[in-house]
Amino acid sequence: MATAIRASVDRFADLPTLYAQMTATPEFRAAFGEPLTVSIVEPGDEPGEHQMPEPFAAQAECGGVIATIFDLFAGTRLEPLTADIAWGIVNSFHFVAGKLERQEDAIAKEVGKLARNPDVSEVYTKELEEKQLLCQSVAEQREAIECMRDYAAEMYRAQSGWPWSPARGTRASSASSASQIAAIDFLRARKLATREKHMPEGPIVVVTGPSQWHDWKLIWDRLDAIKVRVPHMTLVTTGQRRGVDQIAAAWAARPENRIPVVVYGLYGSGRKTAFTRNRKILELAPVEAVLCEGSGIQANLYQLLRQAGIPIHAFRKADQSTDEVAMALSRRRRVH
Repeated sequence: MATAIRASVDRFADLPTLYAQMTATPEFRAAFGEPLTVSIVEPGDEPGEHQMPEPFAAQAECGGVIATIFDLFAGTRLEPLTADIAWGIVNSFHFVAGKLERQEDAIAKEVGKLARNPDVSEVYTKELEEKQLLCQSVAEQREAIECMRDYAAEMYRAQSGWPWSPARGTRASSASSASQIAAIDFLRARKLATREKHMPEGPIVVVTGPSQWHDWKLIWDRLDAIKVRVPHMTLVTTGQRRGVDQIAAAWAARPENRIPVVVYGLYGSGRKTAFTRNRKILELAPVEAVLCEGSGIQANLYQLLRQAGIPIHAFRKADQSTDEVAMALSRRRRVH
């Protein structure tokens, strides 16, 4: 078998044929396997026949670049930087996908404007057809980049143990394992009901706590118990990239869970911003909440939820496993 493979890749030109014989996931086959017959690579270009990367090649190289960073830095003085570098690689896919989505929306508006003002001229017909093809081409590019982003994010989670989430904005695509949704986008989509993928359905469970929290098993076990009662939940966190919020996001990202996560961060400024957010979270009508002892902000949310009669699973700092705390302190001493 090894001899056959070596013979197959004697020349770089043989790589597409080899990749085509391998199997990619359904997401990559959908995004890369059936490209448009004719497409426009960049605005202003003439339509033409342009190839897409082979589905398996796209998947293998996308995952490989994340795994390579972790392998390269492992056991070296650069190891503490691994997660940040890998996070940036995933975020680059997210940045480009967002740029393409905005471009796609702008072109779609132009198509709509042309369609609402019909003209029988040949120039009008040609312009409308080219705009529509350009919109389809950009949509195809966006879907491919989103697919690569989501796979790279899953590789990041598998390697680092934490789910990837964007610095700001929305990550919500059909291939996403645990939709990370910015609260402003979530509420806007809920109000307008225009895009179903930005409207996770199901009862809301709130999870929040301090950025310093080590006992992940305590939280995971409680979320497992809640999921038995509320299997189609939507998880709401306060968007911190450490501690309780990230422990909950990591639980949601597990393949057996795949729970959508609404990241309800702080928007605006001022001393009362966090307390205003607490009231907004209450307006989402959660069915249960997991709160870990932290600052006065968590205490205020506890009071609001309790007054509303919402079941609360409250944990104090003293509830953490002593083994978990000891391990965390040991890791901290080794770093320093």
